[in-house]
Amino acid sequence: MRLQKFLAAAGVCSRRKAEDLIRAGRVRVNGRVVAELGAKTDPQSDRVSVDGQAVRPPQRMVYIALNKPRGYVCSCRHVGKKIVLDLVNVPERVFPVGRLDKESTGLLLLTNDGRLHLKLSHPSFDHEKEYEVVVERPISDAALRRMAEGMPILSTRTRPAAVHRIDERRFRIVLKEGRNRQIRRMVSRLGNEVVGLRRIRMAHIRLDRLPEGRWRYLTDREVQALLS
Repeated sequence: MRLQKFLAAAGVCSRRKAEDLIRAGRVRVNGRVVAELGAKTDPQSDRVSVDGQAVRPPQRMVYIALNKPRGYVCSCRHVGKKIVLDLVNVPERVFPVGRLDKESTGLLLLTNDGRLHLKLSHPSFDHEKEYEVVVERPISDAALRRMAEGMPILSTRTRPAAVHRIDERRFRIVLKEGRNRQIRRMVSRLGNEVVGLRRIRMAHIRLDRLPEGRWRYLTDREVQALLS
């Protein structure tokens, strides 16, 4: 890889600025000043520094869809508990995008790209999250309308949501926010109880037939759509 491309990919600066740094003799490879723009480097074996500061090789961005089973915690570390990272065997250090509580199941995205975490976690981006919900007792049309219109929980009011009945005890709900245990709190406020909660979609990424406890890499097209 050309040295200026490596510096740009590692996030040091733009490629044009990297060329200026090289010309100025401020870049070293394996302790030796390299001032030639055509110089190349091996990111896996060479030691590169700018003004004496080591430059880390560009990290491969990883994007994963996991079907989270019940009983796993959405955390990178939780002593004595099963965590979702136990289910994903990749060399990169990834972290969950958003959360599903321990008793909930379904689609969870994991990545090492902080941009994606911001875009999917912050409500200002309006990314949809769709869930299938099973409640303990039959739920009325009036209760479903209240959830759709927005209702007070946690000292604020939820945003309007799309709600579709499946049968007397099951419905789907599409949120554009993610307050702590939001669906469980909404149902509880209506005098009912959630006994099953499964996320089936985040933005345009669908759970589909991904088996419980299994994961897959997102396709390039899926990633580009999420980051656009």
